[in-house]
Amino acid sequence: MVGAVLTLAGGTLWGVNATVSKILMDHYQADPLWIACIRELFTGALFLACAGVMTPRLLVGALRDHRSYPRFVGTAIVCVLLSQIAYLNSIDWTNAGTATVLQTLNLLFVLAWVCLRGRRLPGRRETVGVALAFVGTVLIATGGDLTTLTLPPMGLAWGLANALATASLSILPASLIARWGNFTTNGIMFLISGILLCPIVRPWATAPAGLDALGVALMVFTVVGGTFGAYWLFLTGVMRIGSMRATMLGTVEPLTATVSAVLFTAAVFTPTDLVGFAMIIVMVFLVR
Repeated sequence: MVGAVLTLAGGTLWGVNATVSKILMDHYQADPLWIACIRELFTGALFLACAGVMTPRLLVGALRDHRSYPRFVGTAIVCVLLSQIAYLNSIDWTNAGTATVLQTLNLLFVLAWVCLRGRRLPGRRETVGVALAFVGTVLIATGGDLTTLTLPPMGLAWGLANALATASLSILPASLIARWGNFTTNGIMFLISGILLCPIVRPWATAPAGLDALGVALMVFTVVGGTFGAYWLFLTGVMRIGSMRATMLGTVEPLTATVSAVLFTAAVFTPTDLVGFAMIIVMVFLVR
């Protein structure tokens, strides 16, 4: 029960975080790259602070193991940098609900990796799940009219890129996490990603000019609650209930993102969109 509650809380925070990011981009003209840079730097610092308190030996060991540095940099670029940039741009081009549902397609990339590695074809349930995900994505992109594209092409492209990066997050860092722990691995990856963005974004010079007290509060939430808190709660839940149940409960994220997008950003979803969302969410329960 505790694991389920933690997992649901993490997924809910992720979903709300998508809507908060959309508000920052629409109302405060915050650039997606600026949000990503700030979020990664401070989230990485929080993870490393927790690692220093809870698992200091693992943190020191990771910093001394120079041979792990290239792997940390590689996973930081693919799993954090690409994921954060693609996710925020997907939200910017579409809305929180659509971006989060498209992110759920990461399970298809994971399935493809598992099948290739195991040299097997998808099972019957998996095949049905893939078909549902494909039809659902087509419905979202076209609104049911195959002659038109209602979803911005850039929004669809960023959404699929985010799904690919999210899939890599469950594969590439596995050995690093097994050796150095969640706090240390995530802290180093987030910090490296933020540092790599700094010369490009120059966050000290490109902060939104109209950022008021509410805007600052939203930024604090997106770092502390929506990123660090969501990761910590979800991963702690996974340790208690396992990845399979956590994946099922994780479907609360697109649901939360969709509801919060309607309530706080005036997003409008057509019946065709909702059918597409439902198909992709059903896919989660079929692809294992």
